[in-house]
Amino acid sequence: MVVPSPTFDLETTLGAQENRPIAGVDEVGRGAWAGPVYAAAVILNPHTLPPGLRDSKTLSETRREGLSALLWDCAQIGVGRAEVEEIDQIGVGKATYVAMQRAVLALPQKPAAAIIDGLHAPDLGEVEAHTLIKGDRHSLSVAAASIAAKVARDQLMRSLHLDFPHFSWDRNKGYGAKIHAAALETHGVTDHHRQSFAPIRRLIDAKHLDERFTRTH
Repeated sequence: MVVPSPTFDLETTLGAQENRPIAGVDEVGRGAWAGPVYAAAVILNPHTLPPGLRDSKTLSETRREGLSALLWDCAQIGVGRAEVEEIDQIGVGKATYVAMQRAVLALPQKPAAAIIDGLHAPDLGEVEAHTLIKGDRHSLSVAAASIAAKVARDQLMRSLHLDFPHFSWDRNKGYGAKIHAAALETHGVTDHHRQSFAPIRRLIDAKHLDERFTRTH
């Protein structure tokens, strides 16, 4: 299956009136067991597009980081995140919307519209929200946002790995890899784990059950 290359067509259509700035928005980390959800909003300059922009999942880590550095030099970028506590309080779906809202607010310039990767969009107030399924495959701005969000979150997870090396977050970035699951069984849950997620919740409940059993025997 050939994956289509993203284009600037939708941005051109939405921004046709008075050269309105159009942002692409994407998130990363929704399915991870640990760490925040990140989102990025990117307004590209069509005259200085870094070559090779595409869905971050199709790029190597080295290529993503190189493109992210180029984007910070030639585009307007806003990054937002929703913390683990927020994910546990309101659910990961709503927390993802919060991260997207914060990313748009963090842009140096307020966009006229935003192209949101996926089927649903957060409330962006006066900013028009347009959803695009698999937007990172079809829109250059969304592809750029996927890269900026992924690199920003990966950097955080690598820094957290220094304090919690047994979870191998430098490699699995907080997702449910076998080595992460095994380390949870041995070392337990940290403040960076999403306690509302089923695998983490089961460990916490099992620990509480063991503690009650120990106290009564």
